[in-house]
Amino acid sequence: MKIDPTRYAGRPADPAGRIPQELACYDLLDQLGIPYDRVDHDPADTIEDCVAIEEYLGAPICKNLVLCNRQKTAFYLLLMDGQKPFRTKELSAQIGSSRLSFAPPEEMARLLDVTPGSATILALMNDKDHQVRLILDKSVAEADLFGCHPCINTSTLRLSMGEMREKFLPHLGITPTVVDLPGQL
Repeated sequence: MKIDPTRYAGRPADPAGRIPQELACYDLLDQLGIPYDRVDHDPADTIEDCVAIEEYLGAPICKNLVLCNRQKTAFYLLLMDGQKPFRTKELSAQIGSSRLSFAPPEEMARLLDVTPGSATILALMNDKDHQVRLILDKSVAEADLFGCHPCINTSTLRLSMGEMREKFLPHLGITPTVVDLPGQL
């Protein structure tokens, strides 16, 4: 994977080649006065790819999982520590929803306007009807800094969780649910 070793402050100087969803992320962060740093790279499809990016970003990149119940009537965006294993049983018990699975790509596109590998807390700005419930693992909710994609997995942003909780989520009218997922098996 090729990673541009430069950590940029703020939005790209040249928007050429950037998708509208990515540019909308920068627009909203700038509008809300939320500072961010950016690292550009080849598509990062896995947490293993993200581990390499963390060195340049200077912050841990969290897993962003879009989940749903069996009936596809309840949807969730889970942000959790990238090194923790995901076990549906642990999450289901804490949020009162059984039989969770990964949401299909078409639902991710419909609800958040993202593709698999590009899910992010920033995509909640596209969920105008608040159909996706935000779930934060305690370790992410309490982190100072975290990394996530700007609705495309060819860039990763370093953001302050405090700024996101104080400015971004209230702007969207979202109150996250905090869970405490175990680390080791």
